[in-house]
Amino acid sequence: MPGEIATDRMVLKIGGADRAHFLHGLVTHDVKPVGGGLVYTALLSPQGKYLADFFLLDQGDHILLDVKAEIAPKLAQRLMMYKLRADVTIEDSGLGVVRGLGAVPDGAWADPRDPALGWRGYGIDGEAPEIDWVAIRVAHVIPETGVELRPEESFILEMGFDRLAGVDHRKGCYVGQEVTARMKHKTELRKGLAQVEIDGAAPVGTEILAEDGRAVGVLHTQSGNKALAYLRFDRAGGPMTAGDAQLTWSGTKG
Repeated sequence: MPGEIATDRMVLKIGGADRAHFLHGLVTHDVKPVGGGLVYTALLSPQGKYLADFFLLDQGDHILLDVKAEIAPKLAQRLMMYKLRADVTIEDSGLGVVRGLGAVPDGAWADPRDPALGWRGYGIDGEAPEIDWVAIRVAHVIPETGVELRPEESFILEMGFDRLAGVDHRKGCYVGQEVTARMKHKTELRKGLAQVEIDGAAPVGTEILAEDGRAVGVLHTQSGNKALAYLRFDRAGGPMTAGDAQLTWSGTKG
């Protein structure tokens, strides 16, 4: 199957002699992974809350940064704020993002988050979208920028970044690292992203309620009879509602 053009993405080009050192001190994963390939990572606030998630690809004399187009300007502005006197440049690469399933073609790399997400390529040929990426995300509990991943609200460990290879706890300091490390060393997270069964439909962001009326969480992406939800796990054991929709949770966490 040929790749599809991801029209909602933008690719920034990070240049300058200090580019790798600069990014490494800011983001949640190593900029240069063992064996090469794409890196999935995030930029956090000093309070440890999510600001942006993106892919990095080291191209030798520059690094490509693949990010949701709607947050690209704010991300570039935030990176420039941290730049100070570092030899770093940030510009639009002009490259398009193509993604697909099946064998990874030349000029593309496997998506590091989950094998079900296939591959991503930059500046290669693609076609109009046909793959139901929403269904794939829901089936494999993959959060999306601006939907499940909410700037200044989300914590990446609650969103499954350990499972999605989006954080390296051995890499050393980065912005928000202390808060993330404390959450990592808790015995168990009390809240997080999970897949639920849904009968009916409700808008993204609808509050989820338990039978006794207590708030359980928030409903997010829906596909068929499945949905992603941010849940308070200790309250999510029985029947739940989100607007007119009925929800149940199997107890499996994302």
